Amino acid sequence: MDYSGGSEKADHLCVVVHGLWGNPNHMKTVVKTLRDAYSEDELYILLPKRNKGSSTYDGIERGGERVCEEIQEELRKIEANGGNITKLSVVGYSLGGLVSRYAVGLLHAKGVLDQLRPMNFTTFASPHLGVRSPLRGWHNHIWNVLGARTLSMSGRQLFTIDDFRDTGRPLLSIMADPDSIFMEGLSRFKRKTLYANIAHDRSVPYYTACIAKTDPYRNIEKVKFNYVPGYEEVVLDPINPVRPSLKPDGMTLESFANNSWWYLKNAPKITLIAVFIPIAIVGYLLNSVVQNLRSSKRIRLHESGLAGIEPGKYRVPIMMQELRQKVEDAYEDVNNSQQQEYLASSDDDENEGVMNEKDRKTLARERRMSHPQWPTLALAPYQFDMINQLDGLGWRKYPVYLRKNLHTHAAIIVRMNKASFVEGYTVMKHWIKEEFLI
Repeated sequence: MDYSGGSEKADHLCVVVHGLWGNPNHMKTVVKTLRDAYSEDELYILLPKRNKGSSTYDGIERGGERVCEEIQEELRKIEANGGNITKLSVVGYSLGGLVSRYAVGLLHAKGVLDQLRPMNFTTFASPHLGVRSPLRGWHNHIWNVLGARTLSMSGRQLFTIDDFRDTGRPLLSIMADPDSIFMEGLSRFKRKTLYANIAHDRSVPYYTACIAKTDPYRNIEKVKFNYVPGYEEVVLDPINPVRPSLKPDGMTLESFANNSWWYLKNAPKITLIAVFIPIAIVGYLLNSVVQNLRSSKRIRLHESGLAGIEPGKYRVPIMMQELRQKVEDAYEDVNNSQQQEYLASSDDDENEGVMNEKDRKTLARERRMSHPQWPTLALAPYQFDMINQLDGLGWRKYPVYLRKNLHTHAAIIVRMNKASFVEGYTVMKHWIKEEFLI
């Protein structure tokens, strides 16, 4: 059943944007949650369709331009049918959260937000800081540089190795700049909410989805959780999510027995993974070559205006002072194998020898501010700056603990009708009842 659209009486437009490799069907539970809560006379729902499937490889800005174009077209269509939209909300999942932030910046720059009341901006498992793993030394170069080459332009932007419009800075850094159209546009929304998986999200780790410098959930066994009342076992208290566990350190007889049984029970699966993951990775890399070539062709068509959209309409000044499934699984398995590292305790890190003075000062500042209980992750200097800047917007951050499925990136929005994704409905319930403003 199609829950999108609305009647001419609706005055509130909600735009719902899918993620990498995605399509509008991935968002059916999100859309159904909205429609169950609000009728077609109360809420008009738009699911942008032009930036789906492999088109999501083409870069965040091209995705944002496509989404912006569809929003403006829908607003004109509604007006032509006698409707009058006065309020706007935007929901982004995974990469869709970044595409949405870019589209919001364009809407702001083009004056569209001047005619609307920006209400809700929500992201589910979106990599606000990119997907660069917090690594130091040669590991950083092998994964974060080579890994970025397999997803075309979107990959380079997600791994923050791009040079956006010859600024000398990656796009995500520009999008977090307080003087950019993106931050100005985002700041206009009355409520900004994000949900982040604390475990088993193989695509978007907690720190980047929650815009955080630390990860208190690296060892689940050593913490106890504080939940939002009424949403126990799933949605954590955003102010005080964890406290130290009273469990003794070390291996107990019970935990040894449990671990041994787990390994025995999962031995066939572990063996299967050991055999087929290398095959999947080879297949993924071969596919990435094909997808990169196809994406390059789409980008050329887009830039030449032959893809149904005129890019010149969206190449506005970006700084406010200037204005005034198989492939996905293989990628996730490689991404998940990277173990996060922490910021060095002194300035003897080998990477710092090639840094400029500004970046060295940033890392020195973060060391001084390091949380005594949760070590600071080995993020890049610009990622620390992004966190400080994005936090200034006043996000409402909700850590989410899903246990029933190890593919929590899909489960958080119940991307498919699957029994083990049932905990995602609690996330949806919390969002619609506690966060969404109509």
